Amino acid sequence: MKPSAALDRISPSPTLAITTKVLELKRAGVDVIGLGAGEPDFDTPDFVKEAAIQAIRDGKTKYTNVDGTQELKEAIVAKFKRDNHLDYTTQQVSVNVGGKHTLFNALVATLNPGDEVIVPAPYWVSYPDVVQFAGATPVIVAAGAAQGYKLTPEMLEAAITPRTKWLILNSPSNPTGAAYTVAELKALGAVLERHPQVWIFADDMYEHIVYDDFVFATIAEVCPSLYERTLTVNGCSKAYAMTGWRIGFAAGAPWLIKAMAKLQSQSTSNPCSIAQAAATAALNGDQSFLIERNAAFKSRRDLVVSMLNQTDGIACPRPEGAFYVYPEVSGVIGKTTPGGKRIENDSDFVGYLLEDARVAAVQGVAFGLSPAMRISYATGEDVLREACERIQRACAALR
Repeated sequence: MKPSAALDRISPSPTLAITTKVLELKRAGVDVIGLGAGEPDFDTPDFVKEAAIQAIRDGKTKYTNVDGTQELKEAIVAKFKRDNHLDYTTQQVSVNVGGKHTLFNALVATLNPGDEVIVPAPYWVSYPDVVQFAGATPVIVAAGAAQGYKLTPEMLEAAITPRTKWLILNSPSNPTGAAYTVAELKALGAVLERHPQVWIFADDMYEHIVYDDFVFATIAEVCPSLYERTLTVNGCSKAYAMTGWRIGFAAGAPWLIKAMAKLQSQSTSNPCSIAQAAATAALNGDQSFLIERNAAFKSRRDLVVSMLNQTDGIACPRPEGAFYVYPEVSGVIGKTTPGGKRIENDSDFVGYLLEDARVAAVQGVAFGLSPAMRISYATGEDVLREACERIQRACAALR
């Protein structure tokens, strides 16, 4: 017995590997600052937790519909109407065990060998691996700092072939925080209108975490002609600080939603009934707490961007959303550590930061664009300031 060939097509998640390493070091008593996890440090709102407790008391502990309760689907329909001006029915909604599960269901349910999926880089680490697991080919399109870490219409046009089945569009982005404006989405939409075989996986997981008067929009909203072939994806993990509750959701064509439910019926079955009750409350409840939390995230972003841009060898763009920065580290490549090791790439650099500065970040190669690193600023300002000071000292020590 040995692992399947399908497993040979994927790698363990690099971001989860960093998180695991940090936990191991902390258990060993090491003073390490973990900036690798994509997880808000805020707690789940109390009214959401109370809804879950009440669901337990009410005995809502049985199986639900495979892809979500009617109550949660109705809340998701209302959310898309309220926030995105999109009209869906509950038959167009899928509820899954987190956004990663939504991605897995959608791609595995639709891809065949020979199909291609356009994945702009830097990308969330799971995108190309799930494409490959499904037997298709990820077409990586590098969109670097010169493009604001965003896909341009010309780059999209050049990447499309008759075999292209999906474009994955993540805004605001994990790992860069870059977000597409209405005008930029319309320009991409004009290209996609010319290629009716291409569907759009619109990953809007960080929709509510945007800064500096940036106005979020999703592509089916600004390009109505693409509504029928867009899967609009979101979830409760980031904005509502519900990462462990594992609720993702999507809305799209009824046949696609049915295909995803068929796959889910033979894998996880329904998401946790208690988590679904909590998610219903989150989506239907008072959203005003998001404003206060966004203000805290913005202050953290400004601190980290400022301090990293004062660091030798690092250049850090200012993101429009999410809670990550993606600084370029080309200025440290080729230098030598105090211990005599030459830094050949961004993996070497983040390894140096972990070993010498006790700061954990994620290497840019994991996201498909180097030399860079991803830093999550979803933690307190005192911790972030200390982490950036450690990074500054580590970079100053390079020769």
